[in-house]
Amino acid sequence: QNAIARAEEEAAVAEALRSMEEHLKLTTLTLTKVKQTGMGDRVCVDTCTKMSMGEGMLVGNSSSGFFLVHAEVEESEYVASRPFRVNAGALHAYCKVPDGKTKYLSEIESGVEVLLVKHTGQTQRAIVGRAKIERRPMLLVEGKSPAGDTVSLVLQNAETIKLTLETGKTKSVVDLKVGDKVLGFTEEAGRHFGMKVKETIVEK
Repeated sequence: QNAIARAEEEAAVAEALRSMEEHLKLTTLTLTKVKQTGMGDRVCVDTCTKMSMGEGMLVGNSSSGFFLVHAEVEESEYVASRPFRVNAGALHAYCKVPDGKTKYLSEIESGVEVLLVKHTGQTQRAIVGRAKIERRPMLLVEGKSPAGDTVSLVLQNAETIKLTLETGKTKSVVDLKVGDKVLGFTEEAGRHFGMKVKETIVEK
């Protein structure tokens, strides 16, 4: 019986270690453009994990730059708290998944693992319970990192979709304006089937 208990404990420790990913060095992005774009298909990612304040997913129009899109943790006059959900953005966008890879939001489905990221850079794996694609009014957000990298993302234009601030607090996309500072992540461009590759690539 002791051997069984020990094995279960070791399995639990191994699973906990596996669920914890590397610490990401997030960056501050200064917004340079906030523009309504019309209708588009957006993806809600519903995970099997309860997220907390300051936590969400890294999503971007390119594989080299991402905004930290916050989970629907906060209650509002429009909806109840849904701490398992990230309204992540348009279905063409990239999102970070474990092991340094990315996936298109259109590829996210039940059983897929995604990477959840805190404003501190701490990360964890989460299993997707479902993904919902629905047609909604959209918004283009662009920003620049201190190194001069441009990051952009098309998101649903609604009060409940929020970007993450350095403090872990949030700002709704409907309240964003040029000059605002939000959290994101940048890395070298170049992907093949979601894996990093060395190549010259330009995405506009």
